[in-house]
Amino acid sequence: MQYDCLVMPSPVGELTLVARGAALAAILWENDKPNRVRLGEMRVADGCAVLQETARQLGEYFAGTRQQFAVPLDFSGTPFQQEVWRALLTIPYGQTRSYGEIARQIGRPAAVRAVGAANGKNPISIIAPCHRVIGATGELTGFAGGLHAKVTLLTLEGIGLSSDREALKTGHARRRAVHVDMAQGCLF
Repeated sequence: MQYDCLVMPSPVGELTLVARGAALAAILWENDKPNRVRLGEMRVADGCAVLQETARQLGEYFAGTRQQFAVPLDFSGTPFQQEVWRALLTIPYGQTRSYGEIARQIGRPAAVRAVGAANGKNPISIIAPCHRVIGATGELTGFAGGLHAKVTLLTLEGIGLSSDREALKTGHARRRAVHVDMAQGCLF
């Protein structure tokens, strides 16, 4: 099957929006790893309705006027990956979850590492908000768009970035502070 694509600028770099039929199949990062999301042949389709609507809604999200997305999604992955990606869709705007919380949510509390791997293969970044998944102690973890993009998205959503490590211990399933050690330029 052929995929339609549209490239849009954003505050986190160029995003390639990909549709299969009338549904969004992927949002790829500017410097995405080539095999992170496996897709077929793509053609530029500036007039594709679902891609135009996705670009419009992402523009509103980046402008701070949209908190939820309403476009049809077409996830392609294993049944376990799809289960994880559906769980990502339940994380509210402005909140985070840990990999362990997602594992428990899908009824597989011992599958924390597998949840992390599935999160890393999420084909529909931002809309299926894998950027809202952080480590159990509040540390930022790897992100396909890069940690700078993750920080940008979390900040946009009002998730505080704090150098106060004690702030990490409050509100495990609510809005939380994420530690960034700016003096050393490292994320914890």
